[in-house]
Amino acid sequence: DYVVVKMIPDSRLPPRHLHAVRTGKTFAVVKWESPYDSPDQDMLYAVAVKDLVRKTDKIYKVKSRNSTVEYTIKKLEPGGKYHVIVQLGNMSKESSMKINTVPLSAPDALKIITENDHILLFWKSLALKESNFNESRGYEIHMFDSLMNITAYLGNTTDNFFKVSNLKIGHNYSFTVQARCLYGGQVCGEPATLLYDELGTGKDSSASKSGRATDVAAIVVPVLFLLLVTLGIGFVVLYMRHRRLQNSFTAFANSHYSSRLGSAIFSSGDDLGDEDDEAPMITGFSDDVPMVIA
Repeated sequence: DYVVVKMIPDSRLPPRHLHAVRTGKTFAVVKWESPYDSPDQDMLYAVAVKDLVRKTDKIYKVKSRNSTVEYTIKKLEPGGKYHVIVQLGNMSKESSMKINTVPLSAPDALKIITENDHILLFWKSLALKESNFNESRGYEIHMFDSLMNITAYLGNTTDNFFKVSNLKIGHNYSFTVQARCLYGGQVCGEPATLLYDELGTGKDSSASKSGRATDVAAIVVPVLFLLLVTLGIGFVVLYMRHRRLQNSFTAFANSHYSSRLGSAIFSSGDDLGDEDDEAPMITGFSDDVPMVIA
């Protein structure tokens, strides 16, 4: 025995399994399921987006009959913090979640140039790779002194360089450059970090590494060049000796060439005596070989 039971849809239930599918710099894709399976009519959802930094609210309406609903929230702030609430249009129970958008990237090619009594920080404009960044926003620079264990805010600038003075000899510093923080330091860009080893040398660690690499290259390149030159000279010497031996042998063979025989005749050196020595030696006759006298 069995019985079929059909549940009456309850429109007061909240959406199920609300979660973020993907988050970018200016958008977020959220997904949820209907309060009950297989809706038989369009359901109207209210999506409220609360900006936790700016303290502003936006409400979007989404209509769908699907059991699973996916929606993209646009026009968000890079590096922002938001509270997303989804519920049916009749203000039923809600589902909520918090999302953080991706912050702006760190500036590229951060480097240090050492001057007599100060250093200059240089970096590439962030607007070259971030369409959401305006140069008028500017950058802010921080410095960390590892010896004193102190982080200091040096200031901000709309240029792509910054001058740092009054560095202490024997201290190691770390400099960070990022898109200027907004709304009380709550919305910032990713920082670019560079270590500076100030041990009285006036050079940063990256410069010293490149200097060491240059010194190694200055030693290795001449050595390799000398090896190549030596090998080249060796091949030339061997080739000349081979040619000289070949010419000597050719001249020697031509001096012993017999036009009558059509071949070269060489002497072993043992038969340089009288002409009689060239005659074969008669050792005797065999009894069973007849002698023929002409």
